[in-house]
Amino acid sequence: MYHYLENKEFIHKMRAFSGEILQNLCHTLKEKYGIGAIFYLVGSGAKNLITQNNKNPVDLDYNLEIIKCDDINNCCYIKECVRKSFNIVLKKYNLNNCEDSKSSLTSKNIFLKCSNRTPFHIDICITSKANDNLYYRLIHKKTGFTYNDTYYWNIAPNSRKIKEKADYIKKNGCWQDVREQYLYIKNRYLSQNDRYHSSFICYIEAINNVYNSIKPKILGVAGYDILKI
Repeated sequence: MYHYLENKEFIHKMRAFSGEILQNLCHTLKEKYGIGAIFYLVGSGAKNLITQNNKNPVDLDYNLEIIKCDDINNCCYIKECVRKSFNIVLKKYNLNNCEDSKSSLTSKNIFLKCSNRTPFHIDICITSKANDNLYYRLIHKKTGFTYNDTYYWNIAPNSRKIKEKADYIKKNGCWQDVREQYLYIKNRYLSQNDRYHSSFICYIEAINNVYNSIKPKILGVAGYDILKI
């Protein structure tokens, strides 16, 4: 079962190292392929949401948001550019090539000296944000034959104005509810052996659940600045 990671030294060094990797990835992606991207820890920078499944490797999940690309609909090209750039950066740190899954790119096990041999992965989900203010994930649907594979942008369910909702929840002192929901949702999918729902999707579900639960309690109360979603 998932639990929140409490080793603050490990978290700090893991995030610092991973941030360095992602910065190098964005730089390589821009220099070699002219693709502009930004990255952030899942939850739009939300803190204290890093989880571990028992003593298994820790997954540090990042969104790599594409913000500049000549052909945003050429999903195969974008995925390959990110994959190749990621491998270039990993090689600089004497790390093995990443694994390419349906909705993410994942590094092999990484070990830090302060971790008591606890390994972690850098898990990258390629995303974009359209004019409709919704988030999309880049999906690589594999068939077993490369030439038959398909690549496409898939809308992240109920992702509209997710940052505004998160800010609203924090403003009303209900962030602990998000932490509880997020952990519950991750464990629910784990118990169902469901690997399709990424941490990003779990986070969106948690935010929407908490936002929808507190919104009726504050509607019509004087002094509240109600967020229009």
